[in-house]
Amino acid sequence: MTRDPLPSKPDFGEELKSCHPCNDTLTLLARRRSTAAGNMTAPGPSAAQLDDLLHIATRVPDHGKLAPWRFIVFEGEARDRFGNLLRKCFAAANPDATEELLEFEQSRPIRAPVMIAVISRVTEKHKIPEWEQILSAGAVCQTLLIAASAMGFAAQWLTEWYAFDQNVKDALGLKSGERIAGYIYIGTASEAPRERVRPDVPTLITRWD
Repeated sequence: MTRDPLPSKPDFGEELKSCHPCNDTLTLLARRRSTAAGNMTAPGPSAAQLDDLLHIATRVPDHGKLAPWRFIVFEGEARDRFGNLLRKCFAAANPDATEELLEFEQSRPIRAPVMIAVISRVTEKHKIPEWEQILSAGAVCQTLLIAASAMGFAAQWLTEWYAFDQNVKDALGLKSGERIAGYIYIGTASEAPRERVRPDVPTLITRWD
């Protein structure tokens, strides 16, 4: 699939539009649907496309300009090595696990051509509340999903046990104040996702007076 090149990134201080009216964007947001990582295949984003996705992902609200997030990218053979780590960590925590289950846990990173760990990195004891910094990392994850879809790829945001396992976090080099906000899987859908149950929005709305 041929994709148009992205517009150039703005320079510091450049005057930008306050809005970008676009029905295609509204359609994407209204109909965006995650694709299960298990239903992804190649191709994934090229090196240039991945670079664009990561730059786009950082254009989120960031009170205090702290950049309270970073990325760990898994692609190629690195996914296999991470899978070996997951198997080892899972086996240590679950000594009675069957070989079939261990193989399943080992295969998690290779479900998609690219997996990105979004790391929330809170600047502790800062005037910007920790909660705001964590929310900014969540915005990065959602922006990655939307940008991947707009680029023509399928994507899914997962955490699963290896976002919380201390041995995995240690192996990834997470420091104090850092957490795994999620793993973003990106590839090409092997089958189209179907719409799921959505909340009844009017029941979630109140108006203060």
